[in-house]
Amino acid sequence: MRPLVHFTPARNFMNDPNGLVYHAGEYHLFYQHNPFGEVWGHMSWGHAVSRDLVHWEHLPVALAEEDGIMMFSGCAVVDQENTSGLGAPGNPPLVAIYTGHSEREQTQNIAYSRDLGRTWTKYPGNPVIAIGSREHRDPKVIWHAPTRRWIMVTVLADIHKVRFDGSADLIHWEHLSDFGPFGAEDGVWECPDLFPMPIEGEPGEVVWVIKVDVCRTVGAQVIVGDFDGRVFTPRAPGQVWRVDYGVDFYAAQSWSNTPDGRRLWLAWMSNWHYANQTPSSPWRGLCSLPRELILRRTSAGLRPFQRPIVELERTRGAQLRLHLADVDESNAALAGLQPLSACEVALSVDLRSTRRFSVKVDHGAGQETILTCDVQSGTLALDRTRSGDSGFSDVFAAVHTAPLALEQGALDLRIFLDACSIEVFAQQGAIAFTDLIFPRGAEHTISLVAEGGDPTILALDLWPLGPA
Repeated sequence: MRPLVHFTPARNFMNDPNGLVYHAGEYHLFYQHNPFGEVWGHMSWGHAVSRDLVHWEHLPVALAEEDGIMMFSGCAVVDQENTSGLGAPGNPPLVAIYTGHSEREQTQNIAYSRDLGRTWTKYPGNPVIAIGSREHRDPKVIWHAPTRRWIMVTVLADIHKVRFDGSADLIHWEHLSDFGPFGAEDGVWECPDLFPMPIEGEPGEVVWVIKVDVCRTVGAQVIVGDFDGRVFTPRAPGQVWRVDYGVDFYAAQSWSNTPDGRRLWLAWMSNWHYANQTPSSPWRGLCSLPRELILRRTSAGLRPFQRPIVELERTRGAQLRLHLADVDESNAALAGLQPLSACEVALSVDLRSTRRFSVKVDHGAGQETILTCDVQSGTLALDRTRSGDSGFSDVFAAVHTAPLALEQGALDLRIFLDACSIEVFAQQGAIAFTDLIFPRGAEHTISLVAEGGDPTILALDLWPLGPA
């Protein structure tokens, strides 16, 4: 089941991505990791680095469980001006900010590295924030230039609030404000993120985005607003965007200090309903593909869009390309391909004369995953009820649905299929689905199905992928 183009640990269990930071030509990916087994426990920070976000080098565990304190989720920053005093002359430190979890409480702590993240020292004065709570966790820290200080966002998980703290040195912190609740509250909140975003096509226009994840339900949700260094104010109160309509995009975190200004993030591709039971070994857990986040002004307001990073094109093989074809012509061309282990499909189709249109992935032996656009009801649905092994969970076999508005009758899709996952980006990334699948067998065949009309395939591109 190990995928070809998605990050997995070499061995044992992983969940949330942590400490995403770019420094000295390397993208760092830390992650929640059990070094001793294939289920959750003994949480430490696993570590890998990449120069292109596609090919990864595994490194030793960076932060290990110690003295009954597990290393829960957090972030990492480049302390460029050595505000913490933890670096050396001419050598700014990497500083990791993480939640220390014990049976008694959750606290915020720091560790630092002076050798490009290869070895880490926990700060002897930890914790740097302790409020006596068992539900205060998952720090994300950014540098706020207008106020010349670091800003930390955490969640008060059980009361659905985002907490803001400020610091001049990453060590001494002042509570600034709280924000929330907003959006979904039917699960504990986790893994917040905070970042400024330009508005596409509007030079000089910048707004702020808060993201939190709702455990076991809707996953990541985003709200757009303004942040003055102390208080977050939503632009459109009550307007909350769901990031992904699948169920396996959780704990997304964005990279800090990216060299080109892109807002890049990825997420843990699993769900706490079944994370300890998914059928893979000797590893368990994987990351989504890295994505670029874009903010566009639409008729419904400022809306986040996601698109896979361009670096993934480096994994493409020989291309199949069709233009202005019908379904039969497209399926004939697709049938000429050998079954694929991993692939990318880009599809644009005119559905003005069609009632329903599906992309069907056949895994063999009666197994299939089906993506269906129902034009009349205005929905896009991903059906994994027959995608393979689902006996490890009574909620895994399901259909996931998103509202979908076609523009001039056209459906735009990008689909990434790997050994145990499918990721879908619809309408230039306004809608996304991220779902695990576990077919018995590692090869897939793709076909198109139309009901109630004859759609025109405006463009169809397919690339085999990998390995990365």
